[in-house]
Amino acid sequence: MGAARADIAILGGGLAGGLVALALARHRPEISVMVVERGAVLGGNHVWSFFSSDLPQGGEDLIAPLVEAEWSGYDVCFPGYARTLATDYRATTSHRLDARLRQTLPAAMIRTGAEVVSCTPTTARLGTGEDIHAGAIIDARGISSYPSMTGGWQKFLGQRLKLAQPHGLSRPIVMDATVDQIDGYRFVYCLPFAPDEIFVEDTYYSDGPDLDRDLLAGRVADYAAAKGWRTQDILAEEYGVLPVVAGGDFDRLRAVAGHDAALAGTRAGLFHPLTSYSLPDALRFALALAAQPDLGADTLRNFAEHYARSHWNGSWYYRKLSALLFAAAKPDQRYRVMQRFYSLNPRLIERFYAGQSTWADQFRILAGVPPVPVHAALGVLTGLGARPRPLGQ
Repeated sequence: MGAARADIAILGGGLAGGLVALALARHRPEISVMVVERGAVLGGNHVWSFFSSDLPQGGEDLIAPLVEAEWSGYDVCFPGYARTLATDYRATTSHRLDARLRQTLPAAMIRTGAEVVSCTPTTARLGTGEDIHAGAIIDARGISSYPSMTGGWQKFLGQRLKLAQPHGLSRPIVMDATVDQIDGYRFVYCLPFAPDEIFVEDTYYSDGPDLDRDLLAGRVADYAAAKGWRTQDILAEEYGVLPVVAGGDFDRLRAVAGHDAALAGTRAGLFHPLTSYSLPDALRFALALAAQPDLGADTLRNFAEHYARSHWNGSWYYRKLSALLFAAAKPDQRYRVMQRFYSLNPRLIERFYAGQSTWADQFRILAGVPPVPVHAALGVLTGLGARPRPLGQ
């Protein structure tokens, strides 16, 4: 078969790859960009949420077309208290990302339903036998293997519900941990997209990755019923399992790719180790990459690896918190960690989610009476006590 050509070819049309493509289109319009996605649509089937305080400088304009809903503030609910925080909250969706990419890139530069079977820093071969030649390849296809990584799992199932009557919420519930604490730290997450339309997600910080789709769907239905919401239709559903990383070896994570092309997104380890949020890091990376004067394969690979390594080294504190959550707290008592955290200063909470905690923040989060047994916390912090489990596959 023939070969397709582009200055930059991005493998993976999800959030990370999509934002790189949009950043290059906006800031480097002279660069031809191709996106290759194995799914039928770009972006998959997701709702990605973030706080307005997560956005880096220059990120507002790039992300604004992807935002489907935004709210002034959000709520959290724990057994000990409930609280409203004033930080703006926003949600983007896969169909918005798909539409924006198709508006931005020429149709010939989008490949969907295309499985990548191999790649180098400048070439990729598809399952159809087609070859793609590029000035540089960026691999943003995600990751499913975590060699040397330890920690736990964030697993979830969310449904977008059409209701028979208004739900009555004016802002999101980012964490409702008043539900039964099953299979680790459990909370329900609610996004009110319209007066009679709400996204309800059942989420767990669990020791294992096993997810029972039907069981979680039943718990979503039970939660909605307990709130007095009568569901007319399920408009969309997504479920997944994400790593919550407590430790590991960056070089072994990098080696999983099996090639030397530049990496982006979760494949590069660009996500928050404790919350698993990836949008803020994907946006920062996309803007930083688009600002590079030289986008050749060697330069781009070196930039991407240095960026990812710096992120990994700078995230040590959040990995330590993940270790405390999974190794020092009993599964049904993990909610106490977040219950205490959400009692702290709102600006500290904002910086935490953005991955920008100061030294003072780090001290404050750990100061005082810990929400886990003192001996267990000291054991985790010194490395002499219990350790989180290997993640493996």
